Order: sequence, then structure tokens, then C-alpha cells
Amino acid sequence: MENGATERGKLELIAIKSFTSHDEMYKVVDFLNKSLKHKNLMFGMTRNSDENTVTISIYET
Repeated sequence: MENGATERGKLELIAIKSFTSHDEMYKVVDFLNKSLKHKNLMFGMTRNSDENTVTISIYET
């Protein structure tokens, strides 16, 4: 496998931010993923139930 082929599969973390949890935050992340896929951006969300927060991560694909 060429080195260029392995580079294509990597994600580069651009930014990360935590917020107070909102029940419908996943809809925002889904909207951003669908709207900005062509810009090689991917958004992720993790939920921390103990602290009642969500963390949004932005990646360049």
C-alpha cells in the first residue's frame, strides 16, 4: 500500500468544545455533517452523563 493511501484515511482534529447538554444537539451535528461533507469536514459528539455536558469535535477528513 502506498503512503498516500494510508494518509487518506486519517482524521485531523481541528477543534473541540464542551457545552451544557441539550437533548437535540445530535440534530445539529447531523445537519453539519450532511451540509459540510463536501468541504471534507466531519463533526462528532460525545455525551458525558455525569457532568451533563456534550463535547463537539470537528475533524478534517
